[in-house]
Amino acid sequence: MDPIPAGHALALWTALHLLLLLGLSLLVVRQRRRHGVALGDGGVPELACAIRAFGNATEYIPMGLVGLAALTLAGAPALAVHPAGLVLFGGRLTHAIVLSRSGEASPLRAAGVAVTWGAYIYLAVALLFYALP
Repeated sequence: MDPIPAGHALALWTALHLLLLLGLSLLVVRQRRRHGVALGDGGVPELACAIRAFGNATEYIPMGLVGLAALTLAGAPALAVHPAGLVLFGGRLTHAIVLSRSGEASPLRAAGVAVTWGAYIYLAVALLFYALP
């Protein structure tokens, strides 16, 4: 029996991802207020970066959380859920921090994407493992 139920692991990683999305949303609001832009990016590079950081997170995080939830529902132990949650969160956090500061390509930004893709691959393989009899 797993000492930490997988549902608790899912709750932890879901909460952290929600807080990341909230933080990124607040960065967009702060840039909008600072530059007086109500819609779009107003041609302000800092606002454009904040918008993209939030947008990119909303593109990747939901399916990652669906994967974590499916893994939990498939009966995987918490020790299988935690690595995926940690890697997904680490990738998204790294990418968000770098992208929200600059729209330029960078090794850290690329690493954030690669780590996120690693989490997706881990989830896909784990889900196939738990899905097959």
